[in-house]
Amino acid sequence: MTSGLSARAAATRAAARPCSCPEPLPCECSYLVLLRARVRAARPAPAGEPLLRNGHILVASTVLAAALGSLFWIFSTRWFSAEVVGRSYAALSAATLLSALGSFNLGNVLVRFVPAAGRHTRSLVLRCYAVSAGASALAAVVFLLLVPVVAPGLAYLREPVLAVAFVAATAGYSVFVLQDGALTGLRRTGWVLGENALFAVAKTGVLALCALLALGTGILVSWSAGLLVSIVVTNLVLFRRAVPAHQRADRAGAPAPARVFRYATADYLGNLSSIAAYSVVPLMVLNHLGAEQNAYYSLAWIIADTLYVAAYSMGSSLVVEAARAPERLAEHARRTLRHTGLLLLGATAVVIAAAPWILRLFGPGYSAAGTTVLRLMVLSALPNVLLSVAIEVCRVRRALRWLIALQFTFAVLVIVLVGALLPAFGLTGVGFAWLIAGCALGLPLLVTMPRWLPSPDRRPS
Repeated sequence: MTSGLSARAAATRAAARPCSCPEPLPCECSYLVLLRARVRAARPAPAGEPLLRNGHILVASTVLAAALGSLFWIFSTRWFSAEVVGRSYAALSAATLLSALGSFNLGNVLVRFVPAAGRHTRSLVLRCYAVSAGASALAAVVFLLLVPVVAPGLAYLREPVLAVAFVAATAGYSVFVLQDGALTGLRRTGWVLGENALFAVAKTGVLALCALLALGTGILVSWSAGLLVSIVVTNLVLFRRAVPAHQRADRAGAPAPARVFRYATADYLGNLSSIAAYSVVPLMVLNHLGAEQNAYYSLAWIIADTLYVAAYSMGSSLVVEAARAPERLAEHARRTLRHTGLLLLGATAVVIAAAPWILRLFGPGYSAAGTTVLRLMVLSALPNVLLSVAIEVCRVRRALRWLIALQFTFAVLVIVLVGALLPAFGLTGVGFAWLIAGCALGLPLLVTMPRWLPSPDRRPS
């Protein structure tokens, strides 16, 4: 495969080479050369191509993390009451939301700019870490001060020891997300798989110890301990091996600060709205239906979210490859859309059929109360594939207004629909809210796809 050139560019170059024929005009040989090159360009990419290979590894990381994470929550439901599980999940949802507030979505910035950062990679990653961790810790402190107003069910987090741990975990989670972005941008996706496995295994081991000690906050403590282990080990690998190797191999100049700032601001505003939808809904369920029902919803969402993250993971590989070869964006995007759609179609069918038995692993109450909402949320992952690819295309093209608009619209639809349907239909209403919001954006994107994602042989209109 020709390095740094699209297949179409290679075909054009091959056709331009003179042949041995004596005719002064383009001869039949030239047309045959061009035809053969176009046929090669139209062939499917091999499975070993970085786009699909790294995408598959990221999806495998998502599935592995979900499987091991499910074991964590299975043990949690066995060793702790449903009320404790519900409160703990709400607290972790708050921590991830606050981390998103403070991280400025710099993980996606690293995915987008690390591939071309060259000798400035280390400083780019460290600066993102410092900004993200500091701002996330500040957001956590402000949240704890406002807990009696915004989330009364989490007032227990204001106890001194828990408050310090909550602030540290929030800051740590922002670093955890950013290191994934750095590894993805460096094409070290195998290490993303390893660090997610390490996090899952470590927190499950600490959870068992907390259960033996009858520690009421064991879920939060074990999650934080696993996070710390993963951060320390991953960054030792990242800065001792991955970053130095990238800096030696690529001597490109640093991306312009103004360009990075504009991109980061737009991506932050858009992604923050999406994270808000994921994190605010559990708080709405907790405040309206109570901790037990929130536990049932939360475990169903953890399973359904695996499909959302799988689509996002394939999209991250798309961004990395398109950043290295922008001329292949349309080709990569269509391949990602087809491949991810087929993967999620099969996964969705399996989860819908097996939903009662999957949830029964957590206990009979989870199966009885969560089967319908799980099926609805899993279905919503299918139209979300279109939304995910459209967002990644906007990132590569730096179409910042569309980037914000797509994510903001989806978040508003989810939150508004949950607010409208939750009081009347309970958890089933929450499931319908996710499905309706996904279809409301996915169907228009499907109809207008020739405009925002033209075929590789056409120029964007």
